[in-house]
Amino acid sequence: MFAISLRPASRRWNTISFASTLYLHPVLDLLLSEVPTNFQPELRLGLQEALVNAAKHGNNLDPSKTVLVRFSVICPQYWWVISDQGAGFNTPSQNCVCPNKHLPHEERECGRGLYILHQIFDLVQWNPQGTELKLCKQVNSRSKLPLLC
Repeated sequence: MFAISLRPASRRWNTISFASTLYLHPVLDLLLSEVPTNFQPELRLGLQEALVNAAKHGNNLDPSKTVLVRFSVICPQYWWVISDQGAGFNTPSQNCVCPNKHLPHEERECGRGLYILHQIFDLVQWNPQGTELKLCKQVNSRSKLPLLC
């Protein structure tokens, strides 16, 4: 189950919240509804990675905890702010875009998700507690072409 708060004409941000789950298809459809079609495949991949991290790693898939997403289009930028109710984590350096090759094998896969986020979005930023992720994609005539078609 999820809840949606659509913005009144005077506000720019919408909100959606849902119980921690990995069934994200309807949530992703809603979050991408205003994004140009040619950018949707790569942004779907990036948002899915971020939402899975919030539900699985942040909230431990606890159905009593929710993931909250605020999203907005401020042309030509698309913004998503994803919050979970977990304990947080030590956030990576904002400049780190590569998985840490020195991690034990079982922990390397986590770095892959960070790499994906940094490749897809123009801004990837966590709050100091590690419970909120801000993502931005700029889409205009000067922006790079989508990674996935």
